[in-house]
Amino acid sequence: MTETEPVAFPQDRTCPYHPPPAYDPLRAARPLTRITLYDGRPAWLVSGHAVARELLADQRLSTDRTRAGFPTPTERFAAVSNRTVALLGVDDPRHRVQRRMMIPAFTLKRATELRPEILRIVNEQIDAMIAHGPPADLVTAFALPVPSMVICALLGVPYADHDFFEGQTRRLLRGPTAADTRDARDRLDAYFEELIDRKQKQPEPGGGLLDELVHQQLREGELGREELIALATILLVAGHETTANMISLGTYTLLQHPGRLAELRRDPALLPAAVEELMRLLSIADGLLRMATEDIEVAGATIRAGDGVVFATSVINRDEDAYPEPDTLDWHRSARHHVAFGFGIHQCLGQNLARAELEIALSTLFDRLPTLRLAAPADEIPFKPGDTIQGMLELPVTW
Repeated sequence: MTETEPVAFPQDRTCPYHPPPAYDPLRAARPLTRITLYDGRPAWLVSGHAVARELLADQRLSTDRTRAGFPTPTERFAAVSNRTVALLGVDDPRHRVQRRMMIPAFTLKRATELRPEILRIVNEQIDAMIAHGPPADLVTAFALPVPSMVICALLGVPYADHDFFEGQTRRLLRGPTAADTRDARDRLDAYFEELIDRKQKQPEPGGGLLDELVHQQLREGELGREELIALATILLVAGHETTANMISLGTYTLLQHPGRLAELRRDPALLPAAVEELMRLLSIADGLLRMATEDIEVAGATIRAGDGVVFATSVINRDEDAYPEPDTLDWHRSARHHVAFGFGIHQCLGQNLARAELEIALSTLFDRLPTLRLAAPADEIPFKPGDTIQGMLELPVTW
């Protein structure tokens, strides 16, 4: 461990696909250092790749956000910290039970089966863009609707409600006030309360995952109603918001690296490796949160029980000991062990689906619109602040 002056976390990026320059001391001080959260509370910041994977697999670090003293990076986060977040915010043994229920819907086999449907959705959105004509905002015309339609089909949520749940997701993750965050969570809970009621009254379940959970696990008592609502909320929110940001920011990044994009067009077999490298480089979910339940000795330091621990994925995935020339977009390296999806028992459940969506969305977009380019100067296109999932606020393009 290297002692440095605590760095404030999180901070805004100055380039949408690079960590904030203010994080340079965190990179220099890897693998472990100290930070200061928004409320002045100190926490440990994990910045080294090997130590991150070690600690993310350590069950002495809790993800339960309702624990007193759990680290809160923003006032919005603190506003709903007393609300249980399924999967991501639940420790074993309950986490194991929840994850076991979800796994069949998110296997590699299931993601592969969904590829034709994903391709159909992607092509329909591109058709609509072409029919409308350039220019277009790629976020609203493509990057957001594609994963929203996919996750709705998987869960059995009516896509007709997308304006509502996309709007509430925006308020939940980056609303201007803590009150917005609380209200958005309440509205999403009420939405799923009513949707579950409707599904319970159906004599035969529909084909979505929520239908299965309602007619089996809820009916048999393996799931409580409140827990099912929490599961539905996290699956819907994470299932569209993260992938939408990766599609928009991935497109922007490729357009900023025309040599790499040309190589990818020449050799589509590079696409899976390119998606892994983009996830490593972009690290859109920056700042995984944990709290120590016991003392932990690591990297020459002692993390005490009750200490907050933050994993800066944007820094961890730029560790030069793991990735030579880490600031370079290079899909000829092996990026498979990045922590953009986390690691350990809480590694992202939807990673197989996300990879499939990204591969299909990016390859089809650039194949069908070979002259796709930015419709505004790159440095004038707005992107998201550092206290939420990273991505583009809008992405004006033409072709």
